[in-house]
Amino acid sequence: MAFFSKLKERLFKSSSKLDEGLEAIVEDGGEPETPPSPEPETPTPPRPEPEPQPEPPVVPPQPDETPPPTPVEQPVERPQEVPQPPPEAIATPAPMEIPDDLPAAAPRAGFLGRLLGRGEERVVTRRALDDDMLESLEELLITADMGVETAMRVTANMAEGRMGKRLSSQEIKELLAHEIARIMEPVARPMPIYAKRPQVVLVVGVNGSGKTTTIGKLASQFKAAGKSVVIAAGDTFRAAAVEQLQIWGDRAGVPVLTAPEGSDPASLAFDAMTKAEADGADLLMIDTAGRLQNRADLMEELSKIVRVIRKKDPDAPHNTLLVLDATTGQNALSQVEIFQKLADVSGLVMTKLDGTARGGVLVALADKFGLPIHAIGVGEQIDDLAPFDPEEFAAALTGLDAR
Repeated sequence: MAFFSKLKERLFKSSSKLDEGLEAIVEDGGEPETPPSPEPETPTPPRPEPEPQPEPPVVPPQPDETPPPTPVEQPVERPQEVPQPPPEAIATPAPMEIPDDLPAAAPRAGFLGRLLGRGEERVVTRRALDDDMLESLEELLITADMGVETAMRVTANMAEGRMGKRLSSQEIKELLAHEIARIMEPVARPMPIYAKRPQVVLVVGVNGSGKTTTIGKLASQFKAAGKSVVIAAGDTFRAAAVEQLQIWGDRAGVPVLTAPEGSDPASLAFDAMTKAEADGADLLMIDTAGRLQNRADLMEELSKIVRVIRKKDPDAPHNTLLVLDATTGQNALSQVEIFQKLADVSGLVMTKLDGTARGGVLVALADKFGLPIHAIGVGEQIDDLAPFDPEEFAAALTGLDAR
C-alpha cells in the first residue's frame, strides 16, 4: 500500500485529467438526484382494551349440599417478606412482553445520524449512458494516450448491458478501473528467475528512457533478495552512464564491469559473461547505449551484441527488458514494435509515470502487445521502482482508493 499511495500521489497529471474529464461528462447532460427518503411508517393504532367482566357472585353452600370437590382457593394475605426465587428463575428470566402500541422510532439526525449513514442526504448527479456519452468517454481516454482501439474496446465493455442506465461519475470511475485492471491482469508478471547461472539480462531502450537508473534499482533489489549480481556498463559511448552505474553498484555492493570509452560494447558483453560465469554470479545485467528506433546503424549494433552473447550461450540473453519512458506517449508503441524485432523483447519496465498526463499508454501497450510488464517507476529513489500491480495502477489512474 505504501507504493500505491506514492503512485496515486505522483500520478496526479493522468488521474486528475481523467477525474476532471469524467466529472465534466456527467455534469454535461446529467441531472442531480437526491436519494428518496423512506416513507414514515404509520403507527399501528392501539387495540381497544377488553371491558372487564363482572365477577360472578360467590354463593355460600347450603347445609344440605355437598361442597365442590375442588374449592376455589381464596387469596391469602402474604407476609411482607418476599421469598427468594429458585436459581433457575434467576438464570433464565421470563421474556419481557413489549406492547404493540409503541410508536415507531424516529430516524436519527444530527452527528450520530450522519455517522450511522442517516441524516442529511447527498445530491448525486447522474447521466444516462448513451451514444453521446460513450463518444465523450472515448475522446477522454484517447487524450490520456490509451489509443483509439483500446479506448473503443474499453468503452464498449463498459456499456455492455448498461445502455440507458443512469450513472454517477463515481460509478463510471469504478467501471473504468475494472476494465483497465481486466486488460492488464494477464501481463502483470515479475521478471522470471531461472536456474541458469549466470542469467543474462539485457536492458535496452531509447535515449533518456531511464535504463541506467532502472538497472541500478533492479540490481539493488536483487542483491537485497540474496542474489549475486554483476553489472556490465555496455554504454561505452557515454561516460556519465558508466559513472551512474558505478554509484549504484557501490550502494548495492554489486561489481560493475567497464571498458574504455568508445570500446566495442559487444566485446564488453562477452567478457562480462566470462567473468560472471567464473564468479558464479546469479545475474548479469548488461546496460546498452540509448538508441533511436529510426537509426539503423545503432539498431544494428544492438543486434551485434545479441549475436555475440549467443556465441557463448545460445539461450542468452535470458531476459531482454525494454525500458520505456511514459512521457513519450503513443511513441512507446512504435518503440516496442522495433525493439521486439531486433532484440526479442521479453518484458517491459515503464518509468517516469510521475511526469506525464499520458499514463493510459501502459494500457494500450498491454492491450496491443500482451508483453509482461515487470515493474513501473515513479521517481528516482530505490523504492520508486516496484512490481506492477494492475488493480493499484487502475485505481491510481482513475483516482480511486485501493481495495
